[in-house]
Amino acid sequence: MNNTMSIEEFCGLHDACVDGRKWALANCVSMEDAWAKLKPQWLLWVATRKGVLTDRELRKFAVWCARQVQHLMTDARSVAALDVAERHAEGLATDEELKAAWDAAGRAWWAAADAAWAARYAADAARDAARAARAARAARDAMDAQAVWLRENTKPNFGKTK
Repeated sequence: MNNTMSIEEFCGLHDACVDGRKWALANCVSMEDAWAKLKPQWLLWVATRKGVLTDRELRKFAVWCARQVQHLMTDARSVAALDVAERHAEGLATDEELKAAWDAAGRAWWAAADAAWAARYAADAARDAARAARAARAARDAMDAQAVWLRENTKPNFGKTK
């Protein structure tokens, strides 16, 4: 007996969008096939459904995503929090260490947020529009990179739950 969920079962269980469901059913023979073929935004959605990836895989993915913008982190507390989160994902840091790093990074975030709000109000509308266009391109590029990472570094579980 096959213990792997069909595309229809997976989509039904996780309330997939109509477009994603139709596309997967028309273009894929199994969830494993869908994993290899899905466009990045759909793959990211599948990857974050409960039980598809392990907690460790999800934590490592989150750290990897944050590392992609680490060059924008100007406060050492934020980078240190990434280091602790990475060690925690590997089982090398305690929950207490992770919480302490999270708290320190949160303080860094608030300091940066205050400065960011002041800068935002100082910027003119044209600069905001240009920034939004760059951000949209960057978001697409980021999702493409995330899909590659997920496909190369995880082993999704599409097994039926009991």
